[in-house]
Amino acid sequence: MRVAALFIGIMAGITGSVMASAAPAKAAEPAAAPASSDWRTTIRNFAAEHFKNPAWGYSHSMRDYALARELAASDHVTLDDDVLFAAAYLHDMAAFKPWENEKLDHSDVAAGIVDTVLKGTGFPMAKIDSVRGAIRTHMYYRDPAGPEALYLHDADALDWLGAIGVARVMALVDPNGGDPDGPKAVKMLEDNLKSVPARVLSPAGRARVGPRKAELEGFLRDLRRESENLRTL
Repeated sequence: MRVAALFIGIMAGITGSVMASAAPAKAAEPAAAPASSDWRTTIRNFAAEHFKNPAWGYSHSMRDYALARELAASDHVTLDDDVLFAAAYLHDMAAFKPWENEKLDHSDVAAGIVDTVLKGTGFPMAKIDSVRGAIRTHMYYRDPAGPEALYLHDADALDWLGAIGVARVMALVDPNGGDPDGPKAVKMLEDNLKSVPARVLSPAGRARVGPRKAELEGFLRDLRRESENLRTL
């Protein structure tokens, strides 16, 4: 499907079947990131200070932002970088205290309170609803509407696959034998392998699925072989 059709599908909020086509033959380089304004520096520093987790912390936010821009450039889709930057660096804020609410999905909680972090930083608050939308649908099981939401969603999904997906999940293993232990982490990886690939929606994102899926499959295969099918893990 041509990129023009992709963009129409995005803006209509119809992301299921529209995004399943192959990537364009020629990928464009992502545009240079705008020079950091004060609000960007403030938000980046905020994320670095407060979001410390090996699976969904500051480093994950940096990867999501960079990869979302790369995917959009490959699809020749222009993003509002203010929206993407704010959403990428703050999308998991409700996975951390004091913003966490264990009774609700962290995506919904973060979307509802993100304005409290952005107000007063110089962020253009007229764009806050787009930031909320991108945060609310960043998880692979949600349906994004709008280009920034779509490419953040796909970047976030791809970060659960491949070698980086392995690193993220295995870093969560409790060294004292608590939850999760090694076998449970493997189950998490297997669940990601089963559930995530089909939920990557953009053409450029779909082009990245195969290699990352193969990396994860290879790791799981080798790990089972070298641990007597996880009995010695």
